[in-house]
Amino acid sequence: MKVVLQVQGMMCAHCENRVVQACKELDGLNEIHASAAENKVECDYDEAKLNVAQIKETIEAVGYDVVE
Repeated sequence: MKVVLQVQGMMCAHCENRVVQACKELDGLNEIHASAAENKVECDYDEAKLNVAQIKETIEAVGYDVVE
């Protein structure tokens, strides 16, 4: 399953890496790409192991806002 989340607060490559590294810890995440320039995070994940709410919580836990 693929999802694109709008994320506010990422300013640079360091911010992108914080989000990516945090999310890589999630079981079921297949692929992730974060873009500070576009304020978005694209994820490909296994629905049987992971859901969007868990991804959002992880991004917010490292200090960024996920907006609808």
